Amino acid sequence: MRKSLLLLLIPTISLFFGCSEDKEEQPIDISLKSVASCEGCHTNYAHLKEVYTPDPPSSGGGGCGGEAPHYEPYDRVFMGGSGYADFKSDPHGKIPCTACHNGVDNTADKNLAHSGDFLVKPSLDAVKKCGSCHADIASKSVNNIHQGWGQKSMVCQRAGLGNVPGGFDLLTQTMKDGYKENCGKCHATCGDCHINRPKAGGGGLYASHSFFKTPNMVDHCTTCHVSRGGHAYFGVAAGTVPDVHLTKAGYNCMSCHTKHEIHGDGVMYDMRYKYPELPKCTKCHSGVKNSNAYHTAHINTFSCYTCHSQDYNNCGSCHVGSLEGARIHSYQGYKIGMNPIPQTKSQYKFSLLRRSLMAPDSWQNYGISLLSNFSVAPTYKYTTPHNIIKITSRTGYKDTNGQWQTNSTCYEGCHIIKQNDGTFKNKELYLFDSDNIETWEKNSNGHIIVDGKLPASWQVN
Repeated sequence: MRKSLLLLLIPTISLFFGCSEDKEEQPIDISLKSVASCEGCHTNYAHLKEVYTPDPPSSGGGGCGGEAPHYEPYDRVFMGGSGYADFKSDPHGKIPCTACHNGVDNTADKNLAHSGDFLVKPSLDAVKKCGSCHADIASKSVNNIHQGWGQKSMVCQRAGLGNVPGGFDLLTQTMKDGYKENCGKCHATCGDCHINRPKAGGGGLYASHSFFKTPNMVDHCTTCHVSRGGHAYFGVAAGTVPDVHLTKAGYNCMSCHTKHEIHGDGVMYDMRYKYPELPKCTKCHSGVKNSNAYHTAHINTFSCYTCHSQDYNNCGSCHVGSLEGARIHSYQGYKIGMNPIPQTKSQYKFSLLRRSLMAPDSWQNYGISLLSNFSVAPTYKYTTPHNIIKITSRTGYKDTNGQWQTNSTCYEGCHIIKQNDGTFKNKELYLFDSDNIETWEKNSNGHIIVDGKLPASWQVN
């Protein structure tokens, strides 16, 4: 009876305390809070250090970004300082702890406090826990872009089990556990962007349970999107420079990627490029179709990235869950090939491609020796790097003063031309069948290689 009454009261309490946008500054005297309570325990650092449970030894599975930084368990859950004060002045800080996390308040028994249906991350049940105030966003969360449906789709389709969601459900539990350990750490709930430090960044509270309406580009977005996101955008790799949208405009991720894109529209997309509200270059760069000869010739058949991206991270043939990791180690590069997703990006004949990590035996550590339908998709993927500059090696060169100048002919940086010694200049920019070494690469990429599809005048077909 008491439990039933509590369940009835929780939504009411949440609505009463949680939906107000008004912040109320108030002094916080944590010395008055008993450690025999959720808030008293989690605001008492010395007590947390006395009662914490050490982490188990790492089981590996660091994923693409490598092992995450380590924070001690008590540091991940401590609430104090300005972040705690901010939390308490926020509407969320007025909601009882158990209304979001379940468990039992007002007890010194740690096991009892975290017993029953206790939730470390309430946003794992976003509809129930966040939906009372954020109903529209929470209802769409299960299918939003951070649930990794595109990645899941590739795994289950290559395994010969069909597409998501049913195909993923058919994976063995061992495979699902491996996916969660290795790939799932980059998938996010509401709290991973708005409250917590991402798992890839070590996990735990980001700033003492303070809520952030807009995630931090460095501490949140590029902590997960590091290898081909932040790495490219900040110009980390040797020979690259930061994206022009950062250096010239000071853009952060949310300058182009809207909250509508991040929160989704409720539809499950098995490829992120199918989402209809993705950023479009033409939103800012309108009227450029005839601004130069390159645009006039290619803007209707090439994606902008084909000419304006720098080299960026590629890797391949990964052994998931193994210390060996990628057997084709990270390197800077790209290829131009036939558009691998013409059903989704129908306007482009050619596109920029990146080498993806998957191989037929990628999941053998999780019970699948060979993915039975591996060639269902190419291993070179349609890509949209975040390392844009106006003039790249395809369209120009640096003069003796270090200033970029535009090429005077198409053959200087992009088109293939046969040289007097019989070799071909610029051939390395394109994906040919000869770039596919393994049989499974040839089977997967046969329809996106450029062999026989380039102009006859290039004499390379």
